[in-house]
Amino acid sequence: MKKIGLLSFGHWSPSTQSQTRAASDILLQSIDLAVAAEELGADGAYFRVHHFARQLASPFPLLAAVGAKTRRIEIGTGVIDMRYENPFYMVEDAGAADLISGGRLQLGISRGSPEQVIEGWRHFGFQPRDGESDAEMGRRHGETFLELLRGEGFAEPNPRPMFPNPPGLLRLEPHSDGLRDRIWWGAASDATAVWAAQRGMNLQSSTLKVDESGEPFHIQQAAQIRAYRAAWREAGHRREPRISVSRSIFPIMNDMDRAYFGRSGQDGDSIGNIEPETRAVFGRTYAAEPHVLVEQLRQDQAIAEADTLLLTIPNQLGVAYCAHVIEAMLKHVAPALGWRS
Repeated sequence: MKKIGLLSFGHWSPSTQSQTRAASDILLQSIDLAVAAEELGADGAYFRVHHFARQLASPFPLLAAVGAKTRRIEIGTGVIDMRYENPFYMVEDAGAADLISGGRLQLGISRGSPEQVIEGWRHFGFQPRDGESDAEMGRRHGETFLELLRGEGFAEPNPRPMFPNPPGLLRLEPHSDGLRDRIWWGAASDATAVWAAQRGMNLQSSTLKVDESGEPFHIQQAAQIRAYRAAWREAGHRREPRISVSRSIFPIMNDMDRAYFGRSGQDGDSIGNIEPETRAVFGRTYAAEPHVLVEQLRQDQAIAEADTLLLTIPNQLGVAYCAHVIEAMLKHVAPALGWRS
């Protein structure tokens, strides 16, 4: 395991039990948590993106702010729903945020997950082409985004521009060199993982996966990663890919941890549906004393296959408690799993 980061779902709720009761709370606390995670030695701060929900939605202002407040930590998303995105405008936003951070952006994108509203992407002005599904539209937007990130000119310049142009066709600006290699695809199935490898994207695999074999979650996820690596090698890409998996892991260090998560540890996976027609397997929550967690996590085949572990954090419990969870993991569990050893 090379890197460990946090993954915030970015929830906010007016409940008196929540430390993030308004959108401003979760935005400002996300910045503070990223700063705290960097100080603790974590490698990354990643944020979920959901529309029409009391969750983080517009990632680039947040990513730029985190980039301006930190110096070392990777900053990313997990994931941006490409059904909602104009790839041209997104290239400009991503380039700006990456330049502000000094080239630390790690953007997770995907065709999206189940939504709060019916066909929400239509409200953003997008609709599939004839014969195209919304998932295919999301992948098409993703491919356009990747192509634009190469930074090659494609637009015919005005012969009488307001300002002088460089020679040749024009590209979108600002351009950030290297960002194309730091795009990840969130894949829920083996087939989309292979598709991402063929297109030279890194892989994000979450705490759930389409149930394709009936085997335990971590075994199916490990097989997905191996299929991805094989497709990457076959495609002939020159660099090594990045692969992350997400886990809910809570070291029990004190009575507060025990009160929050002492009964959360699951002995097995759960089965559900991410869409009405799609059966999914959901990975277990790990909650135990550090020495127990080490032994449990050593048995997780997907963690062993990945290079990056993203810890889902309970953001509504506040910055201080989330920092405590991250610190406990980094100090008392991660070293025994080979992190920075």
